Amino acid sequence: MMAKSGLSSGEQCIKYIIFGFNFIFWLAGTGVLAVGLWLRFDERTKGLFTGQDSPSVFLTGVYVFIVAGAIMMVVGFLGCCGAIRESACMLGLFFVFLLIIFAAEVAAGIWGLSNQEQIVSDVQQFYTQTFNNYKDTKQEALKETLRAIHYGLKCCGTTGTVIDGASDICPKKEGLEVLVTTSCPDAIREIFTSRLHIIGGVGIGIGVIMIFGMIFSMLLCCAIRRTRDIV
Repeated sequence: MMAKSGLSSGEQCIKYIIFGFNFIFWLAGTGVLAVGLWLRFDERTKGLFTGQDSPSVFLTGVYVFIVAGAIMMVVGFLGCCGAIRESACMLGLFFVFLLIIFAAEVAAGIWGLSNQEQIVSDVQQFYTQTFNNYKDTKQEALKETLRAIHYGLKCCGTTGTVIDGASDICPKKEGLEVLVTTSCPDAIREIFTSRLHIIGGVGIGIGVIMIFGMIFSMLLCCAIRRTRDIV
């Protein structure tokens, strides 16, 4: 109890900022993990994980969601407990994990920028493969995946025409609008090119938050060590 009373009002403020930040981070990790597990085990999508023609981009994305969510929960837990219990050890682990995540984010950003064309090509290939598999098999899991893509990107098929044979899972259009529907490969490329600055801005924002998280955790860790040395 004496160690707690040794923190100044500013250090107490940092303590609760770290706790609040990590509680939100833990909740976000729970959500990411839940989405990943839902995509993996939901009746409408788990069929995508079986068979030789399973789309590798989708599978990789789902497993990344699961792993990232689990890591976020661990980091959030360490930050919350380290702050509220004033544990220098937990705060040190939190700092190390946050530093690793920050380094991974920077590396992923650099890799993504340098391999943008390959990423776009892989996602387009995933869509085309899924679309062709659906036309051949009519699997419900593939149907739900395509429906989500079509309505999310407001596109239809590989050519953007009803001739593709997927009008039942495409956004409904009337009259001449049917003739000007965007193909999904084109819509995918447009998303990556037109929204790149948004993705970059979000990444930079997350990076800045992580930097402040590391700074605050080190400040609090040093303050806790100092008060215990005094005691």
